[in-house]
Amino acid sequence: MSAAPIIEVQRLSKTVTDAGGERLTILHEVDFAVAAGQTLAIVGASGSGKSTLLSLIAGLDTPSGGTVRWAGTDIFTLDEDARAALRGQRVGFVFQSFQLLANLTALENVMLPLELAGRRDARVVARRMLERVGLGQRLGHYPKLLSGGEQQRVALARAFVVEPDILLADEPTGSLDHATGARVMELMFELNREHGTTLVLVTHDAAIAARCQRRLAIEAGRARELDGSA
Repeated sequence: MSAAPIIEVQRLSKTVTDAGGERLTILHEVDFAVAAGQTLAIVGASGSGKSTLLSLIAGLDTPSGGTVRWAGTDIFTLDEDARAALRGQRVGFVFQSFQLLANLTALENVMLPLELAGRRDARVVARRMLERVGLGQRLGHYPKLLSGGEQQRVALARAFVVEPDILLADEPTGSLDHATGARVMELMFELNREHGTTLVLVTHDAAIAARCQRRLAIEAGRARELDGSA
């Protein structure tokens, strides 16, 4: 008997009401599943609902219909605190805007999720991860003293340091130049292979999407798997 998918999205819908009182459907009954260790790119035009879908997969937003399961657990049957606790255990995030805390050093930013998890070895583990991403000489630097590429590498270190089952990335190279973005993505895929993480990323970059085993296109709020996906 095969194991349940690590992520199951079932009949997931999101409808909002605009300022004029008109109801807008952002996502309509989206269905797909992702096996443990797979890489999936979510692609589509700007405003198609890609980031909304990622936010729902993360449990950061609530759907109008349908649900999301992580390893069989329906995350929307949990209250916000329980969902946040489970997210802290299983999910890592990488954002376009890095989302580093400005008043914490690179080392302290990477230590934070470990400290929240009660890890007593947070400093040692965070230092090791920053060295892995090539920032061993930047441990005491604050984000404003780091380049965009360095900040995103700190964000990668923070995401992977807790060894999450699932990594969600929203346009992780969107604010970087092409060369820096390419280096960051190479590092992300390397870390993903090393840790066996399930990677779901939103991207508008066809080259990045092509590196994933599967590609899911969002068009007018509906999802379809693209030909050529593994």
